[in-house]
Amino acid sequence: MTFDWNNPYPTIRSPLMARNVVATSQALASQAGLRMLQQGGNAVDAAIAAAAALTIVEPVSNGLGSDNFAILWDGKALHGLNSSGVAPAAWNPGYFRKKYGTANGDKMPMRGWDTVTTPGAVAGWVALSERFGKLPFADLLAPAIELAERGHGVGVIVADKWRRATPLLHDLPGFAEAFMPRGRAPEPGERFVLAAAGATLRQIALTKGEAFYRGEIAEKLVAHSAAHGGSMALSDLANYRPEWVTTIQKDFAGHTLHEIPPNGQGIAALMALGMLDKLDLGRFPVDSVQSQHLQIEAMKLAFADTYRWVADARHMTEVTAADLLSDGYLSERAKLIDPNRAIDCQHGTPPKGGTIYLTAADESGMMISLIQSNYMGFGSGIVVPGTGVSLQNRGHGFTLDETHPNVVAGGKRPFHTIIPGFLTKNGQPQMSFGVMGGNMQPQGHLQTLVRILTHRQQPQAACDAPRWKVGTGLSVDFESTMAPQLVNDLKALGHRFEPTADSYMDYGSGQFIWKLSDDLEDGYVAASDSRRDGHAAGF
Repeated sequence: MTFDWNNPYPTIRSPLMARNVVATSQALASQAGLRMLQQGGNAVDAAIAAAAALTIVEPVSNGLGSDNFAILWDGKALHGLNSSGVAPAAWNPGYFRKKYGTANGDKMPMRGWDTVTTPGAVAGWVALSERFGKLPFADLLAPAIELAERGHGVGVIVADKWRRATPLLHDLPGFAEAFMPRGRAPEPGERFVLAAAGATLRQIALTKGEAFYRGEIAEKLVAHSAAHGGSMALSDLANYRPEWVTTIQKDFAGHTLHEIPPNGQGIAALMALGMLDKLDLGRFPVDSVQSQHLQIEAMKLAFADTYRWVADARHMTEVTAADLLSDGYLSERAKLIDPNRAIDCQHGTPPKGGTIYLTAADESGMMISLIQSNYMGFGSGIVVPGTGVSLQNRGHGFTLDETHPNVVAGGKRPFHTIIPGFLTKNGQPQMSFGVMGGNMQPQGHLQTLVRILTHRQQPQAACDAPRWKVGTGLSVDFESTMAPQLVNDLKALGHRFEPTADSYMDYGSGQFIWKLSDDLEDGYVAASDSRRDGHAAGF
């Protein structure tokens, strides 16, 4: 593809061209990954080092108690990894009804130990390293250990999100001790030390994660859970294993988009693009009201189905991912889109049949797309004393509605928002990418891919372009950088402008690595979103 290298949007960044690249949402993490490449490691080694570093330098989004997912090209084939946690064995609707009553309807708790599923990130790092890494596992955690023990100057955007989170979480067990060392959130540039996490990382490095799931760290997690009314058991941690999976996919604009199958929401991006592929989107200019309207409507329809049917794939017995992605079903859904007005989308019934994102690529052709999250910023708000382990609140993604495939159950994975993306062309790797930020993620995949594939915008321009974010019903939020006339034209079609009170997730943040040609000597072009303290680094 020949890109238009012009960038018509306000930005402070240029695309990076190199043969070895790491792009993350925090510059120090990018440097951690780059160190591994310079030491003879590969893209997987770089990704693990960057992911570990991000638990320290971007704790507002992830931690040692996170989950992660990855899609990688090993030089010959594509592989998917689902390292999302499962519910403690004790969990079921009755457990929560008895404990919390029925005042919240079918909603799960939002914070605390009763939102914590088995953390999967550490197991994911180990699985990736053992199968595809080159360097010793302990070497990969060295940059993160140094950042934790010596400290680092907190980034500007991270500091802002940290400050916004503390009023909500300061009373949760262990939070203030770990993340408010001066009785408040750190200021930009202020040195933050998380020595307990450094010690935990050393144990993880020494035991290849065994201490976290079946050793001293596991015992501390379970003891803290019991002391604060949780139900996490040693067996929940000891029995956890990440799962290698086959990606689900959909063709769009001469390329194939790959996503991790449910329990994640990547299927929403595939469905929306599958609808748009039938609507000849390229006949409209990139920032025209016609193009943006069709994208918004396709995204709304995809979300309606995703929220109704998607769960742990083992529990999607009535409607499967294949049903939702069938060309026949998506053709019927596309027919519901009115080019002249916004509609309030409802789910259909197919016929039977708070997050960090990073990517790395090396000169051998290996490419990896990895996403890791505590969810809702700091997640559950729980930090286990003496460990530096901040825990996700992914259990909040379940429902108590026993008629829904996503109903809570022991050993089950909840509906997950985090999704790594990967693009191929004719069966060969083209781009590893992702856009973090709650339900903004499939919306970000959709909007950036339309710009890159349909309109040939270079990755940094596609990353910097203003975005929209759909809500419920007819509501849509528009980024402040969007042209006022475009916003007015969308409103005239019936889109109801409703600003989202969500300063944390806002409009997502992406990282992109595009392979420039089949000749690996030509390298890659990388982009890093200016909405975070991110950085694309390479050599």
